[in-house]
Amino acid sequence: QVQLVESGGGLVQAGGSLRLSCARSGRTFSSYLMGWFRQTPGKEREFVAGISRNGGTTLYADSVKGRFTISRDNAKNTVYLQMNSLKPEDTAVYYCAADSGLIVEVTPRRYEYWGQGTQVTVSS
Repeated sequence: QVQLVESGGGLVQAGGSLRLSCARSGRTFSSYLMGWFRQTPGKEREFVAGISRNGGTTLYADSVKGRFTISRDNAKNTVYLQMNSLKPEDTAVYYCAADSGLIVEVTPRRYEYWGQGTQVTVSS
C-alpha cells in the first residue's frame, strides 16, 4: 500500500511563500511520477504541477507558472512544491498524487495514489 503524507500548508499573506512536502512510504518512490493538485469547495480538483520519475521533466499549470516550482528528492522519498508570490486565488486544499505511468498527466483520474491534502490559505 502506497501512502502519501503532505505537510507544509498554512496561512500566509499575499506575496508570501510556502513550501509543501509530500513524503511517500515504500522503497519504489522513483518508480512513480508525482503531481500536485488543488481543490476548492464546489470545484473540481485541478492540476498544479507534475514531475517525472527522475525529476528531469516538469509541467505546470499556466496559473502557477513562474511562481511555483516542483522538485523531488528520491533519496528522501519526498516531492516538494515551492510556492512563491502567493495570491488569494491560490487558496485551496493541496494534494500530492503518484502515478506509475511514463508521462506527466494533468488529469486527476490518471493518478493512482493520493495524500490526504493540506490546506493553504492566502490572505489579501
